[in-house]
Amino acid sequence: MRFLTLLIRRLLVLAIGAVTIWLIVFVFFDFADQWLPAVLALSMTYALAAYVIIPRAIHMGLKVLSRERVPSFTTTGDGFPGDPVNIGLIGKLEDLERAFAKAGWVEPDSLSFASSWRMACAFVLNRPYPTAPFSTLFLFGRGQDVGFQRAIGNSPRKRHHVRFWGVSLALVLEEQGKPAFWNVGKRPSANDSQVLWLGAGTRDTGLALTHMSFQITHATDRNTDAERDLVILDLQQVSAIQNVREVMPGERLNIGKINRYLTDGRVTIAELRDAGEV
Repeated sequence: MRFLTLLIRRLLVLAIGAVTIWLIVFVFFDFADQWLPAVLALSMTYALAAYVIIPRAIHMGLKVLSRERVPSFTTTGDGFPGDPVNIGLIGKLEDLERAFAKAGWVEPDSLSFASSWRMACAFVLNRPYPTAPFSTLFLFGRGQDVGFQRAIGNSPRKRHHVRFWGVSLALVLEEQGKPAFWNVGKRPSANDSQVLWLGAGTRDTGLALTHMSFQITHATDRNTDAERDLVILDLQQVSAIQNVREVMPGERLNIGKINRYLTDGRVTIAELRDAGEV
């Protein structure tokens, strides 16, 4: 029965893929080619395929193949695998913000049309933009709560950056062994003095196309373990954290490769120092 269920799921995914190719090549491109010059028809088909059709098709395929496993990585808005979860910091939001500010990291501008346009111009012209916005990744069924970055030189194309999602430490201790824990969707309240901030740290290195949908995005260093270690070292050097240790975040997490990233699957956990300790 289990084999039959898996076979049906895979056949459904193949069917979704076949329909996707048919829509792109034999419907949208054929239609555009009849009314537009070839270059413009190709450009419009690419934009529609990369940013609408393929993301929706892959999102449907991931839903079909979902097995309710606890993930060790974030996801994009279209359901694609995103950055590995590799950092956990325990403390209040104000302690988190103070720690990164002290280490020389800054928070990004909010993602908007204006900030995206400024980022695009800075990227093309190679002009500094130290508070460039982040794209949104998802964990706990929601986008990141807060993020920090540190520019590499004066180029907007390269930066260290980390996104964080907060969850009440009490909820973590109660629910962490259950797959549903990763879909709780609850942001920590202002009354939560102890919050686990799960982070995904990566290093941007330039420009690239996403492997599955061919969207334009930042290229990132594959070695996310090195970025995890750099973030922790920066915080240690300013005495912003204590009791640093490494853990495996949950079941089936030592998988070696996430998306195109290589990682040992470990999450470095540390406690934030509060204002009275610094």
